[in-house]
Amino acid sequence: MWILRINMTDATYRLEEPSPAYKNLAGRAMTSTLVSDEVPPLCHPLGPHNKLVFSAGIVTGTAAPTSSRISVGAKSPLTGGIKESNAGSSWGPALARMRIKALVVEGLPKDKKMLGAFLTWDAAQDKPTLEFFDASDYAGRDLYAIYPEVYEKFGKGISVASFGMAAEYGYGNAGVVFNDMNKRPSRYSGRGGLGSVMASKGLKFIVLNPGGAPGVSMADKALFDEGRKKLLEALQTHDITKPKGALNSFGTAVLINILNEAGGLPTRNFSSGRFEGAASIAGEAIFEGVKERLGKEVYNHGCSPGCTIQCSNTWYKPDGTEHASCLEYESVWAMGANCGIDNLDKIATMVHLCNSYGLDTIETGATIGVAMEGGLLPFGDSGGAIDLIHEIGRGSSIGRTLGGGTEFAGKAYGVVRVPAVKGQGMPAYEPRAVKGMGITYATSTMGADHTSGYTIAPEILGVMGKQDPLSPEGKAALSRAFQATTAFIDSTGHCLFIAFAILDIASGYQGLIDECNGILGTKWTADDVYAYGAEIMKKERAFNEAAGIGKAADRLPEFMKTEPLPPHNQVFDISDSDLDSVHGEM
Repeated sequence: MWILRINMTDATYRLEEPSPAYKNLAGRAMTSTLVSDEVPPLCHPLGPHNKLVFSAGIVTGTAAPTSSRISVGAKSPLTGGIKESNAGSSWGPALARMRIKALVVEGLPKDKKMLGAFLTWDAAQDKPTLEFFDASDYAGRDLYAIYPEVYEKFGKGISVASFGMAAEYGYGNAGVVFNDMNKRPSRYSGRGGLGSVMASKGLKFIVLNPGGAPGVSMADKALFDEGRKKLLEALQTHDITKPKGALNSFGTAVLINILNEAGGLPTRNFSSGRFEGAASIAGEAIFEGVKERLGKEVYNHGCSPGCTIQCSNTWYKPDGTEHASCLEYESVWAMGANCGIDNLDKIATMVHLCNSYGLDTIETGATIGVAMEGGLLPFGDSGGAIDLIHEIGRGSSIGRTLGGGTEFAGKAYGVVRVPAVKGQGMPAYEPRAVKGMGITYATSTMGADHTSGYTIAPEILGVMGKQDPLSPEGKAALSRAFQATTAFIDSTGHCLFIAFAILDIASGYQGLIDECNGILGTKWTADDVYAYGAEIMKKERAFNEAAGIGKAADRLPEFMKTEPLPPHNQVFDISDSDLDSVHGEM
């Protein structure tokens, strides 16, 4: 295994053997540990001392089902704290197959010239090798235009990581973009502005060709195979994750109607929990709309190799040509209900534009919602919202203000109702209607982040037994357990959605553990899973505290404590002591 370091100050690279302390670390555990160990907490996120770290998960690059995640970590330009954001793509498995445990981008270029890095496997020397190439001609251009050119230059067997124009402006809402299975620039480590960190390094592309690489080594292949089969069986039998189940049929946007019914779908900048146009933009509407436009039923596809859940969709124009892929729950909500827009074609245009410019759809939609609240344009104005995304992409004065993210826009427009924690805009779950998610938003080391501890599973979907989403009772402990377990899942390289199956099917959970033990030669139990995740969170928490982000930042915006949310007229009534207990008892 190698740590590959790319120094952009002098355009050099080196391979080094990982420290023994890093032996069992991968994915989020690896990115957060390296950032904690090597990045000064008070450094400027776009300055010379920040580092951008890529790491595939423990089982990424193997036959483990739904395991092709890549973690990206750095100090965030959006939150000012530690950040890990992950995506599903062929890029992660390619990195793992080349036995690169972590890829670290360091330093700043001496000039403004953009470079790319092309990694291949050197069979003669039995190690990866890297060549730099001039990427200046790709700057300032639509990602949908440049990705085909990169594939033409380097061949079909490659995987590509890059950033868009938004990152070139240094926006807090610019993501790192990876290719999807059809070579589109549509798979994002979107949250936290990590694309801008990559842009600050002047590294426009990291292109991988793993041909000839030896693949992931295993300590006990028989145990790994046993675990893989257990997990696969759980995924293929659970109602949410099975073929032609909820996610495969309707995508993640199946949650639109579900959250709307629960009164937890944030609407018009978190002023209500129900949207009257929800049915028009829900996963079921997408499924039926595609069927009407193509003349056949179309089930969803995988975002990455080996995905068995396959929840990624494609929306088509009336003439049957592709409009956007994919319309995720978060993206549909952000551009839809949050902005009072109920037209799937307009939402698809906005999603496609975000992909083109390299923008995080969640932060962009949340920001536009705040701008609407501030009077920049009325709620429901889809044409105006599309124009604003173009302004962000052009880098105009208005665009740069909105590119700073939800909290920044709120200050610029004098808005009181600003749904953000630690500088990051809230995703598509109303904390006043789903109290466990509110605790996760408040206490996550990542800012408002649903993927840090997805208590939607029990509170809304009844996984592990249904819990009342409006009740505050026991929710701090629930969020804590989900946050620790999620940190482990993020380190394995599995998609977070395996949680639905493994939390209901004990053999599936054991299969996850067996997979990891088979790769690493460990003897982990369920208790070790929690301890592993808790240790990651402690490192992240320590970094944030050193960066000036302490427990006083573990709070939701004031308006959520005082402004009752329709239709249940609830406020966020979790005590500060309960919020403090999430990290205090780990």
